[in-house]
Amino acid sequence: MSAEQVFTNAQLVLENEIVSGSLVVRDGLIAAIDSGNSRHGEDLEGDFLIPGLVELHTDHLEAHYSPRPGVRWNLTAAIQSYDAQIVTSGITTVFDCLRLGSTEDAGFPRGEMREMADAIEKAGAKHRLRAEHYIHLRCEVPTADVVAQFEDFIEDPQVRLVSLMDHSPGQRQFQTMDQYILYYKIKRGLSDEAFDAFVAARKQDSDLYSAMHRQAIADLCAERGIAVASHDDATQAHVEEAIAQKVRLAEFPTSIEAARASHEAGMSVLMGAPNVVRGKSHSGNIAARDLAALGLLDVLSSDYIPFSLLVAPFILADEIDGIALPEALRMITANPARAVGLTDRGRLAQGLRGDMVRVKRDDGVPIVRAVWREGRRVA
Repeated sequence: MSAEQVFTNAQLVLENEIVSGSLVVRDGLIAAIDSGNSRHGEDLEGDFLIPGLVELHTDHLEAHYSPRPGVRWNLTAAIQSYDAQIVTSGITTVFDCLRLGSTEDAGFPRGEMREMADAIEKAGAKHRLRAEHYIHLRCEVPTADVVAQFEDFIEDPQVRLVSLMDHSPGQRQFQTMDQYILYYKIKRGLSDEAFDAFVAARKQDSDLYSAMHRQAIADLCAERGIAVASHDDATQAHVEEAIAQKVRLAEFPTSIEAARASHEAGMSVLMGAPNVVRGKSHSGNIAARDLAALGLLDVLSSDYIPFSLLVAPFILADEIDGIALPEALRMITANPARAVGLTDRGRLAQGLRGDMVRVKRDDGVPIVRAVWREGRRVA
């Protein structure tokens, strides 16, 4: 006998419109969508029913695993805590960012992120997790050991996305030194002499390794069909490099020029939802709202605040002319799913997974009232 659930009296947010009606889930898949409320079932009281959110770039797992400098939390406990926060934010599919590449004072040594990935996969296999988890490798290409660390993941089918990152001073995210000084001198309490030595070392590493490692990892991803993201592109030259390396996703471009060139080249342009909520970048670069107004924003990620992913589309729909709520919500559902080749989710449509979020919003910050993954309530 098939398992069936009926949801009525809902504002169903479809890909291009909002329909007042009912939705049927059968055996974990969406079986029917009807306008009107002739069916009997769970009354959603006029709340929105939207697709489960698809999160491609969140650094938040690190905050649970290493909540203080030098502190390492129990892996399984950290993952479960993080998973609970993800799901109660409406996220049903999450790409966990694991940072590869270390220096003498940053990153994780080889093997530590492999242990994290193993723990995530084991927790999923034991039904400890409520969201579906994939792995996103954040590869710091100017580090000496990044390719060796990447090799530990080559045969892992859970790796679905790799970003090529270079946070060296004087380029990309840190084109000016003001924010770099804040991040790496003031916050760390470095003296002028120590900071100058730190900057020189980072620039030397970038000159030695960045281009070589960027190409090596891009080639390995191409061989294995793994989606590749560029990161913090600032110039036309950066975008041309990304095109040559078959990049699908332009994460956090730092200039309108780079965002427009990436968008026109067919890449999905991703920006942080916290940027939308705050109205500006935390590192002094372009505002995501400006890209949205120009039609250059395709995907949002929660980056460092999971719940921001649901808040941001409502802000865009409220404040940006020409962006209706279905279009804004596509940035956190259908668009990220398509960007990484997940064709079975991200939309309320017959035959797709019953990944859904019940959302109430009278005004201001939305409320997540319930979350289902493949028809099973998880929050």
